[in-house]
Amino acid sequence: MKKQQSSDSQEFVGNLKNGIWLFGLSSWVFGITDRSIASFADGYLSALDLTQLFTAAIFFVAWLFLKPTRA
Repeated sequence: MKKQQSSDSQEFVGNLKNGIWLFGLSSWVFGITDRSIASFADGYLSALDLTQLFTAAIFFVAWLFLKPTRA
C-alpha cells in the first residue's frame, strides 16, 4: 500500500513539473511574440528593442534546458 502511494505521489509531482514547464514555455513564446510585434510595429528597431528581444530569447533558451526528465 505504501509503495503505491509513493508511486502515485511521484507521478503527480512529475506531472506537475511537466505542466509548469509547459505553461512557462507557452508564456515565453507569447512574450517573445508580443515583444517582436511591438518592436516591429513602428517600422524600425531601436537598441532597447533589440536588448529586450535578445534578453527574452536568452531566457527562453534557458527555460528549454530546464525541461523536467522522466525518471
